Order: sequence, then C-alpha cells, then structure tokens
Amino acid sequence: MLATQTQRRGTEPTNKSGGRLLQWLRARYDLTAFESFVHKKQVPIHKHSIWYYFGGITLFFFIIQVFTGILLLLYYRPTAEAAFESVQFIMTEVRFGWLIRSVHSWSANLMVFAAFIHLFSVFFMRAYRKPRELTWVSGVLLLFLSFGFGFSGYLLPWNELAFFATKVGTEIVAVVPFVGGFLLKFLRGGDEVTGATLTRFFGFHVAVLPMISTLLLIGHLVAVQKQGMSVPISLQTKPRRSMPFFPNFLMRDLLGWIVALGILAAIAALFPWELGVKADPFAPAPAGITPEWYFVFMFQTLKFIPAKILFIDGEVLGVLAFMFVALLVISVPFVDRKASVGEVGRPATILGALSIVYIVVMTLISYMVPQTF
Repeated sequence: MLATQTQRRGTEPTNKSGGRLLQWLRARYDLTAFESFVHKKQVPIHKHSIWYYFGGITLFFFIIQVFTGILLLLYYRPTAEAAFESVQFIMTEVRFGWLIRSVHSWSANLMVFAAFIHLFSVFFMRAYRKPRELTWVSGVLLLFLSFGFGFSGYLLPWNELAFFATKVGTEIVAVVPFVGGFLLKFLRGGDEVTGATLTRFFGFHVAVLPMISTLLLIGHLVAVQKQGMSVPISLQTKPRRSMPFFPNFLMRDLLGWIVALGILAAIAALFPWELGVKADPFAPAPAGITPEWYFVFMFQTLKFIPAKILFIDGEVLGVLAFMFVALLVISVPFVDRKASVGEVGRPATILGALSIVYIVVMTLISYMVPQTF
C-alpha cells in the first residue's frame, strides 16, 4: 500500500509537467526513446555558437515559402495568356494579396542569403568532417535546389524582366558540351521560351523541386539531430560548456525566427515586390536586365571571359568551370583530408575567404556597371 502511494506520488509531477496533450500521447504511444533523446541532447556553447542558428533560420524561410506559395496557388494560372493577369489580380484585388506575394518573393531571397551564411559558417568551422560528410553533401544540394527554386519561380509572373532573363539563362545551359541542346529543349519545352516553358517551370517550381527538397531536407535534419552540432577543431581540446537542446537552444532558435519574421515583414511592407510589364516575346530585350542577385556573380564572370581561349569557346569554358566548382564544393569533406584527422588546413580557409570576396566583388561590379545580357 505504501509502495503504491509512493509510486503515485512519483508519477504526479511527471504527468503535470507533461501536460494533457503529452499524457494523451503517452497513453497511446511509446514516447520513451523520443523523450530520452530530447532531454539528453546537448548543444555546445562557444564563441562561434551563433552560427548554429542560421540553419534554423534558413528552414524558417523555407516554411514561409511553402505556406505563402500555397496561398498564391489559389489564384495563379500557369499559362502565357493568364499568368501575368492572375498575379496582377492577386496584387490588386485579393485582400493582402500584394503582401503575400511580397513576403513570398522576399523570403525566397532571404532564404538563399541565410543558406549562404550557413554554408560558409559550416565550411570555416570544418563541420563537414567525419562523420558528417553526407550532412554537408545534402546541405550543398539543398542550396543548389534553392537556386532552382529561384530560377523557375522567376519566370512565373510572366513579366518582361523575367522572360528575357530566363531566355538568357537557358541559352547559357545550351553551351554545356554534348547535352546542351537536350537541356535547352528540356527546360524550354521547345526551341524558344513560350507558354510551354512557363508551364514546365511551374511544374518544376511547385511539384518536382519541392518533392526532392522535402526528402533531402528530412534526411539533412535527421542527420543533424543524430550527429549533433559540430565543434570547431580549434576548440575541441579546450573545456567548454553546453546547454540542453530542449528547451534552451530551441527557445533561442525560435527567438531567431521571430527576429527573422520581423525583418521579413518590414522589408515586404516597405518595399513591395513589383510586377513590371507583361512579357512580349516579339519586343526587343530591354536594357539593364539582370538575373537574381545570387546568379549575378556567375553572369558577370562569363562577361569577362574572352570569346575564345585557344581553340575553346570562352562561354563553354566558363560554364564547365562553374560545374567543376560545384562538384568541388560537394566533395569538400572528401578532399580536405586534414579536417578528417582534426587539423585546420590554412589553404582551405584562404580559398573560402577568397570565394566570398570574389562573389561580393563580382556582384558589386555588375550592379555598379549595368550592362545588358
């Protein structure tokens, strides 16, 4: 009898702290493993800990993309005859439609920006070293998929700027050796940018890319949760503190989401995303057309490459160089042998810093010296 009373007293605080919902779930499912994982998971605290939050912020912007995209889908019509008018209707007739579209467009850009910060912070902290090689690979692929989201979504309003930027972008794909012609027709749905291209890009944007991204994202998040947060090599041998993932780190992460939401809301309200003029395939390309900012450094690089380098076409060489760099970025954990044995390689750090400088400088040059594509 006494043992029974003691047992009841011992379970009361747990039931109260769990809450009614948790009690309901516990009565139906075995949550022991999950609760043990949540309570035991620790997050390192050190001078570079702030960079841990940019992965969550990138995820937050992705979630906003999903929800605002679903709202826009209720009114958008993916045809050359109706796409521009449907977006115009969203912005002028649908209540808060202009704000939803502005939030969707700005969050896409902020998501890529946060993903860049997350990628470079992981790179400089060598968080890709064993056993996190596949976590790095999945993260890089998610960044490339975000580029695909930006490129495919750029055309959907079917305005003048998007039409001609897409035309130039797909023409660059055509210079890829052996498969360039096939890729051009595959992306455009024909030889030219037409309504078939719009329909195809719409399918990529709302079905193919989200499906692939969701699968990769789940794998990426599971790997991060299983392996935990990586500690920089320089701090591994030093004493350090840690904090529980739940609720300490999670609450801080949510605070970052709130700050990100405030910044996004302010930008979207103060600088609404413009629609521009409807695309006219027969009109000449207007001056000053530029792609999205995260593609600008690549376009500017292609401008500086000579038309011919020895017997090779300069544009072909440039595209092949970018493809090589993409493969190199993916294979960083397998190339950087020093990081795998716990050593910081200075060449890798210098290369990462030069990459940031190169991207920033080429982007600034493109915007300060506007040219037609």
